[in-house]
Amino acid sequence: MLSETLDLLAAAPFWVAVLRIATPLILGTLGVLLCERAGVLNLGVEGIMVAGAFAGWLAVYQGAGLWTGVAAAALTGAVFGLLHGWLTVSLALSQHVSGLGITLLATSLASFAYRVSFPKVESPPTIQPFADMSGWLPLPVLQAQTPLTLLALLLVPALGWLLYRTPLGLALRMVGENPQSVEGQGLSVVGLRIGAIVGGSALMGVAGAFLTLAAFNAFYFNMVNGRGWVCVALVVFASWRPGKALLGALLFAFFDALQLRLQQAGSGLFGLDVPYQFYLMLPYVMAIVALVVVARRAAYPQALMKPWRKGER
Repeated sequence: MLSETLDLLAAAPFWVAVLRIATPLILGTLGVLLCERAGVLNLGVEGIMVAGAFAGWLAVYQGAGLWTGVAAAALTGAVFGLLHGWLTVSLALSQHVSGLGITLLATSLASFAYRVSFPKVESPPTIQPFADMSGWLPLPVLQAQTPLTLLALLLVPALGWLLYRTPLGLALRMVGENPQSVEGQGLSVVGLRIGAIVGGSALMGVAGAFLTLAAFNAFYFNMVNGRGWVCVALVVFASWRPGKALLGALLFAFFDALQLRLQQAGSGLFGLDVPYQFYLMLPYVMAIVALVVVARRAAYPQALMKPWRKGER
């Protein structure tokens, strides 16, 4: 029924789910955005999220605190980012091939480490995840979230301030637009690009850690489930701007939460009786439509995916 669908959209639990689903997308998209603003495509985001999810969860399972687990996930992402930076910036290899290789390597290493750590476990061990922030904040929708969601929301204006209000942000943006001019100012193009990749990859690792330390309480294979590729698309949708990246993540999460709620309620979309497969594809179809509409007008960094060698013009 139409009224049931509207009641569903007006319910606070629905918007709690939207924000929860959007959190790893926000963190991952910001990470990809930071890399691409510096001129480097990072297709390793899917694998880095898997590795971050496992590293953070394993650290907590071994007795570390939750925030230590987040730090372990960030460090894991940074290491893979450093490898990607060395391959694409220092050696000027293909960014596409390197990124896909990082995804395969990180995913395989996480799977191998899990099998070695738990050789005879049939179901994944569990941990005590982050609790919600009840009583911390005035808005009920935010109170039902974990501190990692608040961190993701705060990072959006923080990254915007860094990119558009600081000399470092100007240098990062210029190294993705015209690295020769940055070199002419006496700045290190290699250092700036690798630094952006390492920082962005650390955010991707934290995005993965959200899944095991907040959304769930265990590590499962395929739990990232394509979120990394969605983050790559959301960066284009956002025209490489943090504020629009937040909007894109919330839009995708809205349709994802909607299809989950409609399936659970057993009600059709606005009174229409449609098969459940339609609900499953709904967020991805909307993401593709939004991407097609926005990508035509997107002003991408001019040096994106272009290798740079010192002294070349």
